[in-house]
Amino acid sequence: MGYKLEGKLLEVCDCNILCPCWVGEDPDGDTCNTIIAWHIDQGAVNGLDVSGLTVAVTAHIPGNIMEGNWRVVMYVDDQSSEQQADALLSVYKGELGGPVADLVKLIGDVVAVERAPIEFKVLDGKGTIRIGSDISAELQPFEGPTGTSTLSDTVFSTVPGAPAYVGKASDYKMKQPLLGLDIDMQGHNAIQGQFLFEAQ
Repeated sequence: MGYKLEGKLLEVCDCNILCPCWVGEDPDGDTCNTIIAWHIDQGAVNGLDVSGLTVAVTAHIPGNIMEGNWRVVMYVDDQSSEQQADALLSVYKGELGGPVADLVKLIGDVVAVERAPIEFKVLDGKGTIRIGSDISAELQPFEGPTGTSTLSDTVFSTVPGAPAYVGKASDYKMKQPLLGLDIDMQGHNAIQGQFLFEAQ
């Protein structure tokens, strides 16, 4: 039956503004270390409702994003049942094909999969993501003369087929010993977006 997932994206990384990865250039500082989180407002996987849940990754990208070899720790919302968690992992490990599989084929090594409390909020254009007690970011979009500044038709996207809203992370913290990362920074790249992922 496949999947249909609709929701919102929050993403932050240690590149400057704007992150070169989105246009296929090498990341600032030669590597990109990121949190990417997809919150499913409504959706189902093989007929199983997964609405209201969030999937996230912390990732170390060792060079140009299009060359892959990402090392990631994957997180599934601890509010999910075992069946929901398994269904979401089947999507986000690329097992059910579609646009998510096209994205996650860039992952070279899933270092760990963890169940964790995930807070995902978007209010008045400002986003908050927290995973457990050691990973968090506060994001806000840039505003242009006609609304939120956007990227579209880029070489790379974590919301394939949809525009991305570019912005700044006023705060970004990530302690992830499994990836050798300890980040505490302000004023770096942030992305928000909406997605509709479908595969039959």
